[in-house]
Order: sequence, then structure tokens, then C-alpha cells
Amino acid sequence: MKIGFIGLGNMAKAIIGGILQSGLAVPSDICGSAKTAATRESVAREFGIDTAGSNAAVAADSDVLFLAVKPVFFPGVIEEIKDSVREGALIISVVAGKTIGYLAESFGRKDLHIVRTMPNTPALVGEGCTGLCFDSAVTEEERDLACALCGSFGKAIVVEERLMDVVGAVSGSSPAFVFLFLEALADGAVAGGMPRKQAYEFAGQAVLGSAKLLLETGKHPGELKDMVCSPGGTTIEGVKALEEGGLRAAVMNAMEATIEKTRKL
Repeated sequence: MKIGFIGLGNMAKAIIGGILQSGLAVPSDICGSAKTAATRESVAREFGIDTAGSNAAVAADSDVLFLAVKPVFFPGVIEEIKDSVREGALIISVVAGKTIGYLAESFGRKDLHIVRTMPNTPALVGEGCTGLCFDSAVTEEERDLACALCGSFGKAIVVEERLMDVVGAVSGSSPAFVFLFLEALADGAVAGGMPRKQAYEFAGQAVLGSAKLLLETGKHPGELKDMVCSPGGTTIEGVKALEEGGLRAAVMNAMEATIEKTRKL
């Protein structure tokens, strides 16, 4: 099985790294293309994969083809490769906002099997969360393959396509919101006298541990919050300050803005 990548940016590298580490493929099974020779050479050195200067060449050689380019470049890439993609190829799109219907129409072919995905940047450390949905032509075996490939760098969760724009917000964009919160936590610690490097360590580990506690216990986040808030204690004072600052509304508004922007791509 040959796996191709159109685009070799951070997300593509995270996926390639996960696939290789999991043993689902070896470097000689993978080929990728990128706009610049410098990027191709860098990725080839890092992973030992083959690269090509032509997107069409990668498409013609791939049984599974990942489309990992920015939405603005997507129409041009499709035009370049649509006549070169192998018959019956499994197309896995990592492009935000582009529906299965859009992909099928852009390729103008009925023989392709299309998977729409939305991974996130924690994939770079093997802790990604990827939403997947499939067109009707994708077989059960291909579904399993797509889930295995996307699960090689974190969690892979199948959703209905109508939810994919929400996945883009709650998973794809939300790391930026978390990093903003982490920075604010660290800034508060620095204001209290802690060295910044140490503040990032404390804040990062606290968020990591909190997320793990949520996922492994299955408890409602409100219940976990209440476990930390002792009557008349310090934490409930902080919670009160966050509520007064409109934290929940601000986060929900950020989610709404992200979803709406995705739908306009």
C-alpha cells in the first residue's frame, strides 16, 4: 500500500510520524510533495520517505492520498491532480471547511472514495484528536484503515458530517484557546513572583492532568470542579472571579465564531 501526501506541513508531518511509529507503514511506503524543495528535503531527511516535486506524480503513485494543504490552495491542487489520482483511491482530506460533496464535485469523478477529517496540532506529540466522516463509497475495510491511520497519532472519532465544522472548533481550533488560557495562568503565577519557565511547567502539567482526569474518570467537568472547590476556600474565590469575567460566555462565543468562519471557507 502506497500512502501519498499533498502538502508536508506540520499536520502532515504529525500524521507521517504517527503512521511510521505505529508500524502501519515503512518509509518506503510513503511519498509526499510540497511547494518548496527545502520542505521536501527536510521531511525526507526527518522521516526517510520519498518526495516528489509534482503533486500529480504523488497522486498517481498513491493508494491512499492525504490532502493536507491550506483551504486557499485547495482548488488549484485539485485541478492539478484530479486526472492523475488512481482509480478507486482512498482520498483523506485534512482541509478545513471542505465538504465531501465539494470534494466529489471538484474531482469530477465517481470512482474515488472520500474521507473528510479534522485533526489538531497535539497530533505533533501523539495526542491528537481527529474527527472523521465518510462518503457512501467508502467500504468497511477502508473505514477501518482510515481510523487506524488517524488513530496512529491520537484518538480517531467517527462523526456525522453535519458535525465536522463543530469538530473543527472544539478540537481543531481549541488548542489555541487552551494555550491562551495557559499563558494567562502562567502570567498570573509570574505576577505572584514565580519564574516564568516554572510557571509554564506548573500550568501545563495542571491542564494536562485535568484533561486526563476528565477522560479517565468519565466524570462531569462540573463535578470535577466541585471536588477542587472547598467551602470558603481559595479556589471558589478564583471561580467567582472567572464567572464575573464572563469566562464561559467568552469561550462559547469563541466557539461560535470559529464554527461560523469554518462554514464560510
